[in-house]
Amino acid sequence: MPADFPKLKLDLQRRMDGAMDTLKKEFAGLRTGRASPALLEPIRVEAYGTNQPLNQVANISVAGPGLLSVQVFDRSITKQVEVAIRDSGLGLNPMAEGQVIRVPLPPLTQERRNDLAKTAAKYAEAARVATRAVRRDGMETVKGWEKDKKSEASQDDVKRWSDEVQKMTDSHIKQIDAALAEKEKDIRTS
Repeated sequence: MPADFPKLKLDLQRRMDGAMDTLKKEFAGLRTGRASPALLEPIRVEAYGTNQPLNQVANISVAGPGLLSVQVFDRSITKQVEVAIRDSGLGLNPMAEGQVIRVPLPPLTQERRNDLAKTAAKYAEAARVATRAVRRDGMETVKGWEKDKKSEASQDDVKRWSDEVQKMTDSHIKQIDAALAEKEKDIRTS
């Protein structure tokens, strides 16, 4: 048995978990009825001659159930932060009050909820594709060991390892589907 299978399995697990983590971050940025600082995290601000993430130039907090508060660190870039939030494509209308920008979240329309559900489904499909790509890489490696005469991998070993890789993939796909179902429920009921 090649000593590489446990290493391969750990690597595949890490990469599949990475696809799931990315999905969770993308879901956090999808707006539901509740205010969440994660909504504004993908926004980038043109400040100090570079394009920076909003959370590096301001502190984002929840000021109420439908209100976010953005405390800008440097008063001179408040206008740039306000424009970045307005132009983010999230349908938000920020209001600056000194160094604090209040971002009220308008109620979601049924059309907007449908759009968010479609976007969530796209994110989930991208995570499934990434997971399957990891599976394909793992299967190719295992099948390569079967063909390699020096590896001493028997057909039974290859079959067992292939089954383990498939079980790992199936488990991650189920997690992705469950996360999507939860997010769609959250979008529809919030």
